[in-house]
Amino acid sequence: MLKKLLTVFTVLGVSLLVVKAYSYKGFNSEQPYATQNNAQTKANNSVTKMEFGQTEEGQQVYLYTLTNSNGLIAKISNYGAILTELHLPDNRGNLEDVVLGFDNPEDYFTANNYYFGAVVGRVANRIKDAQFTLDGQQYSLVANAGSHHIHGGNRGFDKVVWQAEPINSADGAGLKLTYLSGDGEEGYPGNLAVTVIYTLTDNNELKLEMTATTDKSTPINLVNHSYWNLAGHGTGNVLEQYLTINADSYTLTDEQLIPTGEIQSVKDTPYDFTQPQLIEEGIKQLKDTLKQDYRGGYDLNYVLNGESDKLELAATVYEPQSGRQMELYTNQPGMQFYSGNFGKGEIPGKGDVVYRTHQGLCLETQYFPDSVNQPNFPSVILRPGQTYRHIMVHKFSTKQANL
Repeated sequence: MLKKLLTVFTVLGVSLLVVKAYSYKGFNSEQPYATQNNAQTKANNSVTKMEFGQTEEGQQVYLYTLTNSNGLIAKISNYGAILTELHLPDNRGNLEDVVLGFDNPEDYFTANNYYFGAVVGRVANRIKDAQFTLDGQQYSLVANAGSHHIHGGNRGFDKVVWQAEPINSADGAGLKLTYLSGDGEEGYPGNLAVTVIYTLTDNNELKLEMTATTDKSTPINLVNHSYWNLAGHGTGNVLEQYLTINADSYTLTDEQLIPTGEIQSVKDTPYDFTQPQLIEEGIKQLKDTLKQDYRGGYDLNYVLNGESDKLELAATVYEPQSGRQMELYTNQPGMQFYSGNFGKGEIPGKGDVVYRTHQGLCLETQYFPDSVNQPNFPSVILRPGQTYRHIMVHKFSTKQANL
């Protein structure tokens, strides 16, 4: 297995960190990207299921383990559609879990204030003053971020039990999760039928396809809120990892992180990751620039380069000690880079690891924050007869040589 893993993951003599705006091969915007049930997985692919506790309401929660033919392992719960674990080899074949999370389901129920691994909705990110007007009617939402609304409210999609179904795929092991968000839930209009499909492919990719339909016009913006640490979730902070973002501009925000509606260039700012840069160096520049206005790290929406609805490279993360590399592709117009700004807080995580500030980073592909109140931003309104579709592909490899 060790030899096989090294053969699959090693990329020799080529730097893959310079971002280019190119489409992901094989993507067809007119066809479902997720896997179909009429195909068979390879013999070594598998999906297993185990009990993972119960909610206070008595709903059963399960943990599903996806394994591909190369030995990669992903674990997903039907509570919050949460990615709880993802085990990847380094350039010597050693497996490590590279996402932050908890061992016990109770911690996800009560202590997941940072949305570890969850699918977040109905509308992720911030909505100013927790309200919006749609087709002449004003809607008031739950204000759970001061006077504003964030990540779907007090009981967003990260805090509900989804229906789950293992699926067979020509690409690899998959899990289909569905949830019906009722009309009026957290203040949103319309019955929204949501489907999320995770696929762990034999090309060493973790794919997510998030789709939804509605019977009444409603805003929607689903994200996956995984925290990545390619050195391993228990190894400390991510400051010595290299980040590249395929974006020449970002959405300007006020002091409460609400977009002003302006889009500004990243050039000559601490927000410029168009070339590979240590996250530590970026944070140093951010501190030097913002001084007393420094908020503890990055929490910023980038306007991604490329054409709308095409699956294109959004970001690359590289960890030089392990050689692990992740390329993230999406069909969304924006991406929130959050550098795990936990401040002085300590969060008890998996395996008795205590998570501290910058222990993981989030790359949340999305529509822009507060788009429902910003007419010049891409629209987040889904109407009856339309299908919302958000694709993410995390492509993993390793490199032998450091930068």
